[in-house]
Amino acid sequence: MRNTTLQPEWPAGLADPSGRRAAKPRQTGLTMVLDKGLGLNAFEDLLSLSGDYIDIVKLGFGTSPLYPLPVIRQKIELAAARGIVVIPGGTLLEAAVKLDVVPGFFRQVLALRFNGIEVSDGTIHLERGQRSELIREAKSYGLQVFTEYGKKQPGSRIDFADFAGVAEQDLACGADLVTVEARESGLGVGLFDEKGDCREEDLHYIRKTLPNLERILWEAPLKDQQVALLKALGSEVNLGNVPFQDVLALEAMRRGLRSDTFELQRAPYSDYMI
Repeated sequence: MRNTTLQPEWPAGLADPSGRRAAKPRQTGLTMVLDKGLGLNAFEDLLSLSGDYIDIVKLGFGTSPLYPLPVIRQKIELAAARGIVVIPGGTLLEAAVKLDVVPGFFRQVLALRFNGIEVSDGTIHLERGQRSELIREAKSYGLQVFTEYGKKQPGSRIDFADFAGVAEQDLACGADLVTVEARESGLGVGLFDEKGDCREEDLHYIRKTLPNLERILWEAPLKDQQVALLKALGSEVNLGNVPFQDVLALEAMRRGLRSDTFELQRAPYSDYMI
């Protein structure tokens, strides 16, 4: 007769055959989810299922002022309880710069208890001095800062010499991570070509020459992009703009629990037997 009083457990090691995944708060292997307008019930469902595998939630674009205030406050509170950083999209700060309302932007960010922001210039031109000033101001308020490199226009490529310089200066000003732009579509911007495929020569250059890869987050909304980056840079690569419905699938790929990245499993199967 089956003993139903015991708490069932998977065999040791089977949950993470890679042997590399750390519990939160993680320093590497971060997953950023793009929230384009989830309702509160759907958001709670997302956190109850996948909260352990999400490190950052970005409220996409400039959607934050469109939320009813009680809803956005509750979203931030629910995420913070799970150790998740919530940030408004960088486009919102770009709009604040253009409209000359940056002090009001920061006042509301702090009032709503966001715990981070994104500093970007994907749509506007931001002078280096102003970019540095925004990073330092946000850090002075105790916010985490995620900067973004790259333009949103189709066909935009990574200028690696410029990227290395921008990233170095951003990090020196206190940025926590530097994100490489790919948009929500993942098509024809940054590291990805018009079909969404990784530009292999760019990926090779990244792997060989760029320092501080653990401080870089790659927007990679499509599965094949995530697979390519995981295989090239390892299971602890930081990935962003992940659709909320793909969080569990991405975590499975990080751990070698999907055929696409089965090779990421580190130890022989026998080591996991109990």
